[in-house]
Amino acid sequence: MARWEDIEKDAPEFAARVRALFEAGTNKTIATLRRDGSPRISASEAQFTDGDITFGSMPDSMKLRDLRRDPRIAMHSPTLEPPADNPSAGPGDAKLSGRAVEIPPPPDTPHVDAAFFRLDIEEVALTYVGTPADHLVIESWHAGRGHHRRTRT
Repeated sequence: MARWEDIEKDAPEFAARVRALFEAGTNKTIATLRRDGSPRISASEAQFTDGDITFGSMPDSMKLRDLRRDPRIAMHSPTLEPPADNPSAGPGDAKLSGRAVEIPPPPDTPHVDAAFFRLDIEEVALTYVGTPADHLVIESWHAGRGHHRRTRT
């Protein structure tokens, strides 16, 4: 598992592109695991704070129950549509996966009963349409393996 700052140090250009996609909008999508093991999709706000990715959860939410039972999650950046006439000009999308670790609330939070988490990162992925627009580019970073780039047609 890694902190966000570890990825920034290991693959700074890749990390900057992923971060830009996550910061392109307020709402991210996270997937948690329900009690029966099936996935649950929820909206979440996340931010890059002191070398970590952090996010919160409302008290007594299903998302919070899921995270406290099984901390494995995946998080998806906001989706930005590419131009219809030039798909390779689109920014792509970014995904993170790992484990949510509960942390103390920020001292200035007005949300006293909310829960707060940082993401211990196992994997980061960035996918986008290549140039020319006849292939997909998949860049990824894995804990212990670092940054890789591959294409699919």
